[in-house]
Amino acid sequence: MAEKIFLSPKHSISLSLSLLSAAFLLLPALASPAPTPTPAPWPAQFHSILFINSSKGVLQVTDLWYDWPNRRNFNIIQNQLGKKLYDLEWGNGTSYYYTLDANKECRTMHFAVGILSPNWLDGANYLGQVDKDGFLCNVWEKVDFIWYYEDVATKRPVYWAFYTGQTAHVMTFEVGKVLDDPDWQAPVYCFEETEVNTDALESEFGFPAHRSLIRGVLPSIHSIV
Repeated sequence: MAEKIFLSPKHSISLSLSLLSAAFLLLPALASPAPTPTPAPWPAQFHSILFINSSKGVLQVTDLWYDWPNRRNFNIIQNQLGKKLYDLEWGNGTSYYYTLDANKECRTMHFAVGILSPNWLDGANYLGQVDKDGFLCNVWEKVDFIWYYEDVATKRPVYWAFYTGQTAHVMTFEVGKVLDDPDWQAPVYCFEETEVNTDALESEFGFPAHRSLIRGVLPSIHSIV
């Protein structure tokens, strides 16, 4: 025959209060949804190697140097089996596109906006999580211009897709890595050339200036950030 256990009123009240406390502790977890993830701001300075595939299938490897404190950005772009283009961008809207080969090609252009700020992804729309390039990523979309994939575990960028069809795979991401100051100087022949329009630049260099990854010439993005 089962033994009957009797609890005193004092024990019963104590047990009831314990159960009630546990229930209240569980309520926030049950009632509050998880906060929507937000993309990490870019580091003030970093170096990254990007593998880029244009919408036309043109392959590029880009050495990207981002330096927000000094308001400058540098893309060193190697086209597959082609020439190397240096895309030097300053916060005042000036960009120099040049080669360092014997042809000494250079074009200077002026844009209405500077480089992207570290918080340029503020206000992006969260789309959820997907596996990309072997990483579980959070994904955001910004003004139908860029789809941005960020590693859930490390908050590092993994992959970018643009409305043009261009994609960029982030191969390395070195926070705090800075290019030496002398390497930010455009060659002297850049200051001897006349300005040209973007169509002429694209025709000569095979690189569309208006699609620069960091220049951020899209007005809708800059109007938000």
